[in-house]
Amino acid sequence: MSSRHWTWLAIALLAVAWPLLSPFSITLLNYIGLYALVAVGLVLLTGVGGITSFGQAAFVGLGAYATAWVCTSPLAAQALSGLPAGLLPWLGLLLGLLVTGLIAWILGAVTLPLSGHFLALGTLAWGLSLYYLFGNIEGLGGFTGIAGVRPLSIAGLELASPRLMGIVIWAVLLLAIWAMHNLLDSREGRAIRALKSGRVMAESMGVDTSRQRMKLFLLAALLAAISGWLYTHLQRFVNPTPFNLEIGIEYLFMAVVGGSGHLWGAVLGATLITLLKEQLQDWLPKLLGTSGNFEAIVFGLLMILLLQRAADGLWPLIAARAGRWIKPAPARTARTTQAALGRRKLPPPGQVVLRAEQVTKRFAGLVANDAVDLEVKAGEVHALIGPNGAGKSTFFNMISGVDDPSAGQVALLGQPMTGKPARAFAALGMGRTFQHVRLLGQRTVLENVALGAHLRGRRGWLSAMLQTDRHEEAALLAEARKQIERCGLQSYIDTPAASLPLGQQRIVEIARALAGQPSILLLDEPAAGLRHLEKQALVQLLVQLRAEGLAVLVVEHDMEFVMNLADRVTVLEFGRVIALGTPDEVQANPRVMQAYLGVEDIEGDAA
Repeated sequence: MSSRHWTWLAIALLAVAWPLLSPFSITLLNYIGLYALVAVGLVLLTGVGGITSFGQAAFVGLGAYATAWVCTSPLAAQALSGLPAGLLPWLGLLLGLLVTGLIAWILGAVTLPLSGHFLALGTLAWGLSLYYLFGNIEGLGGFTGIAGVRPLSIAGLELASPRLMGIVIWAVLLLAIWAMHNLLDSREGRAIRALKSGRVMAESMGVDTSRQRMKLFLLAALLAAISGWLYTHLQRFVNPTPFNLEIGIEYLFMAVVGGSGHLWGAVLGATLITLLKEQLQDWLPKLLGTSGNFEAIVFGLLMILLLQRAADGLWPLIAARAGRWIKPAPARTARTTQAALGRRKLPPPGQVVLRAEQVTKRFAGLVANDAVDLEVKAGEVHALIGPNGAGKSTFFNMISGVDDPSAGQVALLGQPMTGKPARAFAALGMGRTFQHVRLLGQRTVLENVALGAHLRGRRGWLSAMLQTDRHEEAALLAEARKQIERCGLQSYIDTPAASLPLGQQRIVEIARALAGQPSILLLDEPAAGLRHLEKQALVQLLVQLRAEGLAVLVVEHDMEFVMNLADRVTVLEFGRVIALGTPDEVQANPRVMQAYLGVEDIEGDAA
């Protein structure tokens, strides 16, 4: 059976067993469902997006207090006096989502520009702040809380019992997992996965990483708010205790222990930690007495041991063991009609595609590039060479939008680009590779190459969640397959990129750049790590691209590769251009010989 069949089987077994379970088991399952909903958001935020947050419990509290206030506040009752009472919890959900979204947007704008441990500390700070805010606002009942919350009502049926409310909790959780799975399995999902492995690479593929991080932060906050809304109508009471910092850390534990990159790992982590805490509270007082808080100590030690043994969480281990009984799901593209992708018109041969004028880069007192001029024309291969330390990589980054020049101008297709981000270069038709390969290592070659076509799609997050983007997604994957076959990688199409040799990983990067249908292709040491026959195949590919009218700029140390391929060559030494011309002219240039060989008299050297 496929993983989809196993999922439906598990859901069917839960549905059959639900009426037969004891009240205590129902209560545990309800809390597991509520915790897992928050952990699903953290899987996306932390495990996939690389943004560590300890403050999700505060967002749960915002959703909980919003609906409690709407259902119990005299002010809200006066403002909503003409509405049916059964509508109040749903208005509380709307208010909770609006308030949570607004506060999360403000906090994200302040917190997300931070990086590393500063980002995690920032989430600790506002998590604590919101917790104490809940307890110090009199209108929210202070630390005593708010009681008398109305039960949730659906079609006139009041869900006052935990058993009925649990059905809603698990239905919401399963819908959330389905929607998040669809999101990750889409064009936007590939952009999200690229956030963790490298924002520079993602920006160069056209991804607005700041916007994606903010959207991811908001999505995780809204899922937490929905969990808080459900919690309040399950308990019919709310106070600040369930939203403190300790609970926020537990939410993060659930995502990490279950498997921070796997949606079902959130359910596994929530189940494990909930049952573990419940069992520790029963057994430890019997073994060690009731005089100390031994549960927290033992719980912490068990978490450390578990993380040492399974750094990626438990779900990957279980999935690997169960692989023999689970067949891969059929490819969705076989069932989907492809949409037409827009195609970019290439500039006519000979037109200047990329122009750099007097580009200079200073790092304090060091001048890495000094007034460098360069032109790359459509239908030519232009090579940029020079000894180690000549400033090639620095210049490469400036003309692709990764870094800004200290002085000078960069123009792409006649448009000034100085100061614009790398995604703006990609939007105008620039594709590039990297000196140090940057791929999504655990994703397949197909997914990596499809990321290069990001700007050729238009559907957003909501379309991905509801699967209304399938035609466009099929077209993007078809384009990725086309470029993979073009680059000779068809036998590795479903192979994780990290398992390929370095040379083939570089070819994957070229295929990824071509998937965006660029007007100019920037290749940073593309032949490094390739064997002789692979280099010949790469030369044939680049010759074909040149014949199609593509402009190609190559930075390379392999002189034989460069001289047999390039139409023009620019030579850098100590950040300055020392030669420009055809390969024969450059090879005969005395300054080039001096730069590479350290000789001043070519005739004497030849003698």
